[in-house]
Amino acid sequence: MSESEAEPSIRECADCVAPAEAFSIVANETRLSILEALWRAEERPVRFSRLREMVGMRDSARFNYHLGKLTDQFVLRTDDGYDLRHAGTKVVQAVLAGSFNEHPHVEPFPVEGSCLWCDGTLEARYDDEMLAIVCADCERRHGRYSFPPGGLNDRTTEEIARAFDQRVRHLHCLAADGVCPECSGRMRTVLVSEGDCCLGDGLRADHVCEQCNHRLCSAVGLRLLDQSDVVAFHRDHGIDLGLTPYWTLDWCVSDEAVTVLDTDSWRVEVAITLDGETLRVTMDEDLVVREVRHEAVG
Repeated sequence: MSESEAEPSIRECADCVAPAEAFSIVANETRLSILEALWRAEERPVRFSRLREMVGMRDSARFNYHLGKLTDQFVLRTDDGYDLRHAGTKVVQAVLAGSFNEHPHVEPFPVEGSCLWCDGTLEARYDDEMLAIVCADCERRHGRYSFPPGGLNDRTTEEIARAFDQRVRHLHCLAADGVCPECSGRMRTVLVSEGDCCLGDGLRADHVCEQCNHRLCSAVGLRLLDQSDVVAFHRDHGIDLGLTPYWTLDWCVSDEAVTVLDTDSWRVEVAITLDGETLRVTMDEDLVVREVRHEAVG
């Protein structure tokens, strides 16, 4: 296919609204109220009069002006009334998540498990929308990942830790599958054996979005948290991986259980040992499982 025949990228879209213009459209309290009212509506589409009543604006002409600014880009107008477009939903969700206007302070709090390096006490530390699991004794980090302020609302510290664990799992599952959790662009995975990230030095997987440059790093074993053979292996030993915080599993935060088999085409093996039995999982450079073997220890 020649360059002239290639499909236009979204950045070349003639009908797209410029980012600055899109942000200026929603930078208004009344328009944000309209979007939130539509989002909270039990049934959609919503009639004009009902929507104006929900927003609480008496001036029909003024309300129509603001609604008109939102229509097409953030709001869909139909014969039955008004509905949210996906872009409108994302705006409301971002506001509710607190990413734009909340900067909460959270005191460090203890979490389940102990440090995999010194057996010290683990605690969660929150700063700038990032939550980190850190050893209070040796300061070794067991991962640091994004956690929007809205995730702190109406949750105990135990519930925050649980929500963070689930979020990390889903973020890395998407990333390893090639989908950016931020913009849904193409995510590229690269195995790196030097430098450091939120887990310190050692072999790790770097996930980088080719579209928005969003980055995630992890121990290569984190990819295996929902792998069927690994889940079944733990279940056979009385462990529910879905209820086990990732930071309590050495193969999810360290490369100690990882053996590099080949650096040319990148083959790595993760060894998980439980009760005298070892599960060896071989993955390629894209973290795709290529082989699974069981063996007795000793």
